[in-house]
Amino acid sequence: STYTGPRWAATAVYVVGFLLLDCVIHTAQASVRAMMSDLSAANHGPSIGQAIFSVWMAIGSILGYAAVAYGTWHRWFPSLKTSACCDACADLKGAFLTAVVLIVISTVVTMLLADEQSLDNEGVGGAAFAQTCGGLNAFIDLFASLKNMSPAMFRVLALTAFTWLSWFPFLQYNTDWMGREIYHGNPNGVADMADDKYNAGVREGAIGLLLCSASLGATSFLIPKLCRKLTSKVIWSISLFSVFLIMAGMVAVGVVSTKGYSPSLSTSLTVAGPDNLNALALTMFALIGIPQAVLYSVPWAVAAEVVAGEGGGQGVTVGAITIVISLSQLLVGLTAGPIDGAFNKGNAPAFGIGGAVAFICAILVVLALPDTKDGRGLKRLLLSREDWSN
Repeated sequence: STYTGPRWAATAVYVVGFLLLDCVIHTAQASVRAMMSDLSAANHGPSIGQAIFSVWMAIGSILGYAAVAYGTWHRWFPSLKTSACCDACADLKGAFLTAVVLIVISTVVTMLLADEQSLDNEGVGGAAFAQTCGGLNAFIDLFASLKNMSPAMFRVLALTAFTWLSWFPFLQYNTDWMGREIYHGNPNGVADMADDKYNAGVREGAIGLLLCSASLGATSFLIPKLCRKLTSKVIWSISLFSVFLIMAGMVAVGVVSTKGYSPSLSTSLTVAGPDNLNALALTMFALIGIPQAVLYSVPWAVAAEVVAGEGGGQGVTVGAITIVISLSQLLVGLTAGPIDGAFNKGNAPAFGIGGAVAFICAILVVLALPDTKDGRGLKRLLLSREDWSN
């Protein structure tokens, strides 16, 4: 209860546990995305399948963020609290345990109820090789497929990587931005109410993410129609321009909030923070859910359409996209902290860089990603290697 030094063992357990949980989530999402693309490709198109996935993902996110924002896990399960684990720590453990239970339940229900016909060895290429290499064959097939991908698919993957690179500063530091820049809190505060303000800001950020998920779910219903009318390329580019504007707005709000804050005014600031900036921050959270609906559906649908035109499988496509997304996340995770520390400006530098990447990527999408409406753009997208090299 009084020790304030590093807790390396607890940190190791947390990192490994979060890694395993993240692995499970990505495995489940990749399988579902591939399944939705396969089911919708024949009659409705990949955009329909990915939009349905985004809707259900938004519903789950709303429930999850609402549970976190409520912040009373330590009251429901007092056994989660220990002398070294405060209320916020117990809330985090409760949320993670709930996530694990829900994943187990949903996986068991799916395995019991889903009727999927397995292919025999004759229907699977390289069955003898698979028996020889075992589980390594999945990775060998994946990297072999990446090597043989068309230039068109590589362009889709590159644009997807840059798109997620622009998003990850927000996805990783949104609640921290709310706790630091808007609520003027300090996660390491022990002598005053700074830590309480930070925790309150994080919970308010969860409410903002709830609003973000709500707008994401509502927008997902419109994505297929918009893509048919304006083409996927235009929708993808517009979403990135929107991210640029919202990121710029978040940087401006954060700078105004921190510049306008003075410790001498602390008595006039309650734990709820400045109402006007708080409302503006929540509005930005809600608005960014609109382009996020595009992020969770359009790149996947475009990739699925390209692969379908080439006669490839959706599983490899989803795996390739997941890899480039993970690389973008790793890059942001390794660089955002040092950049923020070098400028000593909180999360503003990371958000600013994310906005700049979004602006550049919006232009690249217009230039490099052909329109797939009515198949005309898809035909251009599937040019031969010689055409692209020329």
